[in-house]
This record gives sequence, C-alpha cells and structure tokens, in this order.
Amino acid sequence: MPRLRGCCDFHARAGMIIACAPDFSDLGAHECRIPPDGRGLSENFDVTSRLASFRREPRRLLHGDFEGMNLDSANELAPVLFSDSYTAARQKFLTATAGAKAYRCSTPGPSGEALYTDAAWYGPRDARKLLILISGTHGPEGYCGSASQLLFLRAGFHEKLPPSTAVLFVHALNCYGFAWDRRVTAEGCDLNRNFIDFSKPVPPNPGYEELHDYIVCEDISEEGLQRAEAALDAYKTKRGERQFQIALTSGQYTRPGGAHFGGSGPTEARRTLERIVADHGVASREEVVIVDYHTGLGRFGYGELQCEQQSGLDGYERAKRIFGLSVTSPEIGNSSAVELYGTQAEYWERILGDRHTYVALEYGTLGVVKGPKTGFTRKDLWLFRYRPQDADTELGRGIRKLSKAYFYPQHPDWQEMILCRSHQVHRQALEAFQ
Repeated sequence: MPRLRGCCDFHARAGMIIACAPDFSDLGAHECRIPPDGRGLSENFDVTSRLASFRREPRRLLHGDFEGMNLDSANELAPVLFSDSYTAARQKFLTATAGAKAYRCSTPGPSGEALYTDAAWYGPRDARKLLILISGTHGPEGYCGSASQLLFLRAGFHEKLPPSTAVLFVHALNCYGFAWDRRVTAEGCDLNRNFIDFSKPVPPNPGYEELHDYIVCEDISEEGLQRAEAALDAYKTKRGERQFQIALTSGQYTRPGGAHFGGSGPTEARRTLERIVADHGVASREEVVIVDYHTGLGRFGYGELQCEQQSGLDGYERAKRIFGLSVTSPEIGNSSAVELYGTQAEYWERILGDRHTYVALEYGTLGVVKGPKTGFTRKDLWLFRYRPQDADTELGRGIRKLSKAYFYPQHPDWQEMILCRSHQVHRQALEAFQ
C-alpha cells in the first residue's frame, strides 16, 4: 500500500499534536487573518510556478510518484491539492478523475454559476467491498475534504485496490454551501441533521427553544450581542456546559433559519446522496466503509475519527478494528461532539446495518467552539434571516469570508497536518479490505 513516509507517524502521536497545537478558543473569527498563498513555505518553494505547472500538467501533479514523499513534499503538495474556491476545487477533481457523474443543484452560486455534486467510481462494478469518501457535507468544510480526496488519487490508491474492492468519491455533497461558504444547504438546513426518518415524530429539543432568540438575534449591535451573551451564559450556569452544547448543536426541527436546523423533510443534497447511493448499488454491498470529512471542532489540525451514537457500540468497535484506538464516540464519552440527531450515520445504519462502518474525520481549526461567540455563526444566521438580499454585497461577502476563514484555515502547517492524517486514514481503510 503506498505510504506517505514520515507523515503518518508524525500525526499518529495525537497527544503530542494536541499538546503542541495552538489554542485559539478565545479568538473571535473576526480577528482571523488569512495569509496569502505560500506564507511560511520554504524560500526555495515557488508557489506561483508550482500553480502554473499544475495548470499546464494537472494530471501529472495529481498522479505523480508518491513512493518518495515525506513531510516536506506533503507541504509542497498543499498548494496543489487545496483550492481557494468551490469552482477551483471542482475543476481539480474533474481533472483528476475520469468519467465523474455530475448531479446538478437547483440553486446557483454567488455569480449565478451552476453548482454540482460529482461522483466518481473506481474498481469493479460488482465489488463486494466499498470505500466511500465524502466531501462538503458542511459547505466550506469541503476545502479540506476535496484536498483529501485529491490526495487519495495522488497516492494512486485507486489503482491498487484490494480484490473485489471499489471506491466511490462524492465531491461537494452540499455544493451550495461550498460555493457560498455556508455550513448549511440552500434550504438553510444543517445537512448532517437532515437524515432523520421524517415519517416519524421529529426529535424534540426544548433547550434550543430557550436559546433561539439569543442565537439568531435581530439586534447585532454591541449592546444587543452583550445581552444575548449574558442570556447564554446564564443558561450555561444553570444547566451546565454539556447541556448547553446539546441544546445548541444536537439538532432542532422547529426553528427554520436557526442554528443546526434539521429541516422539515429531506433536502436536495440529501436526495442527491440517495440518488448516488442508488445509482451505484451501494445498498447491495457486503462491506462498506464511509469517511465523511469535516472541519471546525477540536484542536488545531488534529483529525478526530468520530463515530455517531446511531451506529451504537458495535459500530464503534468496527471502527476501532479498522482505524485503531484514536476512534471516538459520544456513546463512551471520549468524543469532542455530543449526541447528534439526523447525521449521515443514521442514514447508513438504516440502509446497511452492521455491513457498514461510518466515521466523521473531524479536523480542528481555531479551537473548540463553545457557542456562537466566534461571531461568524451568529452573523451568518442574521444575514440570511434578516438581510438575505445582501448575501452577495460587500456586507454579505465579508460575513461569508469569516465562515470560510474558520472552517478553512489557509495555513501551510494546518494543510500539511490534514494531508498526513487523511493519508493514514485512507491507508487504514483499504488495509481493512485486504
């Protein structure tokens, strides 16, 4: 199996990385500064010529000699694999893949451009074992996921698959959110809370009902935000941090336009995934491993392999057998996330049962988010609730830039850590099929 020499051992030492990683938990997203491309790279590394070379010979750079790679070459690959926009990421993915099928979104991008989720298959069509790699479930988190998918192709894993094994790429599942730098879908839904069975009563979240007016504030003046923060702090003092996180992040189905709104029915992005699953006969496979790339939760640059409670302890044990002791789950209390409703894990459990193993590969960005204090979440919700007509004005673009900066730190060290951990996870997933 191809290996990124040095990187995996470096990133596997999770304790060291977490201890050394900067903690930006008190840093508001409005204070973020995105360095220009290449800041911090070796003086001998010419970003401009490398990108020009990619434009001339993109397939060579995406499918080059992987065996000789090490930490320094991972750093050099980052400007090639990571993109600065949904459009650029999609073009790189289409260049690197052959015969990808496009699924068009009914909502256009910021400039009126058409948006697509793309699916690419490698391996025998009748494969019994299947690896699924999904990027862009949460919009701007797709920058990381797209680069990781390109890394898989750059490593040549798709050309050396184990017997009766295939890989399915789902690129930019929430292409609307990716293009608009929004975590939600065009309907304003958190896609990873949208996979509940809507034929049954929706899960209640009374805690969120108490918090909603302080999260989606009409008054975002300094005084208005101070009042809202005081109310949130009072809730935490009374109920505790964990109950606050459950109320805020587990999902709610009563307040459209609110935080982590799971919807009133399947979103277009969910239906797109269901079409891709049907088109590729996923439900008939004997063994399926799903890696769903995410960013924004946890320590800077560390990739936590999270199971969800819908998979139960059996799903957690299956994931541990494949990926080792770094796997976490809210079921046993070692996950950065709390119990969530309507995640992809619920969907895969429903159609595959114990024939699947789902993990969310969650990369930390600017520290653990404790609430809406980082600013961009509240401003994004405010913008699309009260000023949607300004979404592509200077005001709207500024707010969207904050979201992008939080979920996609364009720092070489962060990008290098993502590539190292993603390569390790890809290798482990395929080794499980041997």
